[in-house]
Amino acid sequence: MTKLASARCRVAGLIASAFAMSATSAFAQAAAAPAKLDGADTAWMISATSLVLMMSIPGLALFYAGMVRKKNVLATMAQTLAAVALGSILWVVIGYSLAFTGEGAVIGTFERILLIGMGMDAIHPLAKTIPESVFMIYQMTFAVITVALVAGSVADRMRFSAFLWFIAGWLLFIYVPIAHWVWGGGFLGSAGVLDFAGGLVVHLNAGIAGLVAAYVLGPRRGYGSENLAPYDLSLAVIGTGLLWVGWLGFNGGSALGASPRAGYAIVATHLAACAGVLSWMALEWWDRGKPSVLGMISGAVAGLGTITPASGFVLPWHGIVIGLVAGAVCYWACTKLKQKLGYDDSLDVFGVHGIGGATGTILAGVFAVAVVGDTAGLLEGNAKQVLLQFYGVVATLIWAGVGTFVLLKVIDFFVALRVRDEDERVGLDVSLHGESLQ
Repeated sequence: MTKLASARCRVAGLIASAFAMSATSAFAQAAAAPAKLDGADTAWMISATSLVLMMSIPGLALFYAGMVRKKNVLATMAQTLAAVALGSILWVVIGYSLAFTGEGAVIGTFERILLIGMGMDAIHPLAKTIPESVFMIYQMTFAVITVALVAGSVADRMRFSAFLWFIAGWLLFIYVPIAHWVWGGGFLGSAGVLDFAGGLVVHLNAGIAGLVAAYVLGPRRGYGSENLAPYDLSLAVIGTGLLWVGWLGFNGGSALGASPRAGYAIVATHLAACAGVLSWMALEWWDRGKPSVLGMISGAVAGLGTITPASGFVLPWHGIVIGLVAGAVCYWACTKLKQKLGYDDSLDVFGVHGIGGATGTILAGVFAVAVVGDTAGLLEGNAKQVLLQFYGVVATLIWAGVGTFVLLKVIDFFVALRVRDEDERVGLDVSLHGESLQ
C-alpha cells in the first residue's frame, strides 16, 4: 500500500469515527432529552378520565341502586357518592404518592403528599406525554370506583358510618399497596405480571374484599326466605350502559395516550362485553328456561371485567373468546358456587368481579401477543407468563382477603358494622338518611 493510500485510509477512518461519535452523542442526547407533552395524548386522557368517573357516578350508582329493594335505593347511591368524594380527597392527600412515587418493591414514598412538587409541566415517568396532574386524576378514578364496587357485597345492611371508615382504611391499606405492586414499580410489575387496566388491582381486589365482607357481616335479613328481588332493573340497565361506555376509557385510557394500542384495547373491550351478554344469556336460557335482563347485564359486566387485564395485550378477536369464557365462568360462580359456599354477596361482586378479574388475569398470560403489548403469552410459546399471572392472583388474593378481614374487625371494634335488625327491616333510606322514595 502506498503512503498516499495509507493516508487516505487513516482520513476515512477518522471521518467514520467522527460520524460514529456524532451518532452516539445524538442517541445519548435523545435518550437524555426530557419527555415532551403531547396535546392529542393529553386530550384523550382527559376524556378517558371523564369516562371512568362517569362509571362511578352515575354508572355504578344506578347499576347498584336498580338491583336493591326500594327501601335501600338512596342508601346504596349514598355509598357510591361517598366513595367518590372521600376517596378522591384521600387520593390527593396521600394515596397517589404512596402508589406512584419511588421505586420501593412494596410501597411508594411521601414525595407527592397533597401533590406538593407537582408543577404545571410535571410529567410522571409512566406517562411521559401527558401532565402528571392528568395521570394522577386518571388513577384517582380507578381508586374510587374500586372501593365503591365493594359496597355491592354489603348492600342493604352496612352502617353508613362504618362504610365511611371502610372507604378510608381500605383505599389506603389495601388498594394503594396493590396498585403500587402492579403499576407503580412494585414487585409484581417488576416480576412481569400483566395487568393492563385492573384485573388484579380493581376487580379481583374488590371481589375478594366483597366476599370477605359478606361473610363478616352475614346474610341480609330474610335471605333465603323473603323476596329480595330488585326494585327497578331499568335503572340497572341504564347503569350498565354507562359502565359499558365508560369502560372504553377505563381500558383504552390505560394505554396512557392516543395510540393504536388504545384502539385495540377499546375494540377488545367492546367485543368481550358483547360476548359476555350472549354467553350468560345462552346458559341461563338453557339452565332456567328464560333469558333474564338481570342475567344479560350481568354478562356484560362480567365480559368487561374479565377483558380488563388483557385488553392491552391481546388481539381484538381474543376479546370475543375471553368474553364467552367470562359469561360462562361468572354465571357458574353467581349461581352454583355461591349456593354451594352459602355466602350472601348482595350484588354478586365476588362472582362477577372477583372471579372475572382472576380469570381475565390468567387468560392474559395465555393470549398475550408480543406485537400488541411487547409480551408473548402461552400461545406464542411463553408458558412462564401463565405462572406469573397465577403469582399475581395469589398475592392479590392474600393481601386483599386478609387485609379486608382485619380492617373490618378493627372498624367493628369502634363502630358497629351492621345496622340494627329494626333498621334493616324499615330500610336504610329512612333509618340511616331520613329519606325515602315515594
